[in-house]
Amino acid sequence: MSGTEGSWQGQVHRIVAGIGDGRARIDRGAMRDLVNTYLVRSLDTTALRFSLPLLLAAPSGASGPGADGAAGVLIEAIKAAVPGERDLGPIAGAGTEHPRHCLPNVEPVTLVASRSAVGTDLWRPDDGNRIDGDSLRLVIRGALPYPGPPTPGAVGEVMDRFSALIEGLDRVVRRVPERTLVAARDLSVDQKALRCALPGLGLVAFVADGTRPARTFTPFRCHPRIAGPKEGVHIPFRCPADLDPVEVELAGSGRVATGLGIRRREAFAVAGSNAEGKSTFLHAIVAGQDDHAAGDGRELLVSVDGVARAEAGERDLAGADVSLFFKSLPPGLAGTPRAAFGRGSGSLVMAQEFQAAVRASAPLLLLDEDRSATNLLVPGCLQSGEVTPLATLLATRREALGETALLFAASSLDILIAQADRILLLAGHEARALDRGEFRRRLDVYLAEVREHLAEDE
Repeated sequence: MSGTEGSWQGQVHRIVAGIGDGRARIDRGAMRDLVNTYLVRSLDTTALRFSLPLLLAAPSGASGPGADGAAGVLIEAIKAAVPGERDLGPIAGAGTEHPRHCLPNVEPVTLVASRSAVGTDLWRPDDGNRIDGDSLRLVIRGALPYPGPPTPGAVGEVMDRFSALIEGLDRVVRRVPERTLVAARDLSVDQKALRCALPGLGLVAFVADGTRPARTFTPFRCHPRIAGPKEGVHIPFRCPADLDPVEVELAGSGRVATGLGIRRREAFAVAGSNAEGKSTFLHAIVAGQDDHAAGDGRELLVSVDGVARAEAGERDLAGADVSLFFKSLPPGLAGTPRAAFGRGSGSLVMAQEFQAAVRASAPLLLLDEDRSATNLLVPGCLQSGEVTPLATLLATRREALGETALLFAASSLDILIAQADRILLLAGHEARALDRGEFRRRLDVYLAEVREHLAEDE
């Protein structure tokens, strides 16, 4: 006797066989037991959790290049219809004692495509939820109130609920306007084509005017890459004229967009006081590796693949190369600066991550003062001559960064900011240009004032 005989899981194929082969139907060829196809009693015993792969006819305008954008529109249309469509209730666990367990199924998502694993627990376009030629493939999850053991009557009731659910899905999909689907496809193509075109333009990232990078987090979207747009007041980004805005032509829609281009091999500073959006800007650059739906706010913020980050953190090092910054190893570590072993401090770990990114020819490397070992970034009067901080490295050995562009957020790292090729100043959450020569003059005056104050105290 099989382990599922007499259970609801053991009835899956019988139930599937009883659901018709109409316009919307079970995708029998895609069924994988206990992976995307299951009927199991919930741990609290009050619900029947399910997952079913479905095959629907793709509506007009959904197929073709950028179809993942259209798939995202269709999925979000279904989510939006759940409260008003009784037949769609099982997706949200309607009628069960604990419907909150199904909330991830209806959480709004504006992320269309990503090479990362972020948001894989949410319902969004992916390998199982896609448009394939003239077909829309969906994996539907949800829960029904537990109907008791799988008696013939209970099985028939579940079969009827699933049939109604599938028909309801088809109704929603068919009423999505074609123009909406075409626009979503064009936007997806715009992002993908621009990402491929950036290297030929000498860029590693493009931030379009009108971009809204700030996020609103929810319990299900707590990572910046999948979080939705900020609610309420949200000042859009505009590239200051003194930062040389660029124009790019978008392949899908045919539009021309203007904005900030981060250049290959440059050192670019995002400066400003506390809580002005510097870290948010860096998060958005990371998210530029993903494709987003209309309304996300980052639809035309596009970065090349392979963006790297270097951050401080303590961990064991096993042959780490930190020779770019360290001439000798601190006490407690074994090996050499080219192959260090032992428990690494924040600066050593950051040095290793920085050097690994440069060695791998990462197109863009991000640093955030809030997550950095600042003694690795700027020099200090107590610092050993055995350490070469990043500011000194940029001033004396810029070629050591190779092809990698550097983008860093800083507030108090004046000596590092002074080494940037271009400086974006965020003030009042608005983008402004800060001339490097002017900044250096201001820094010189500031340091002179510090010297005077120190002299007065002697």
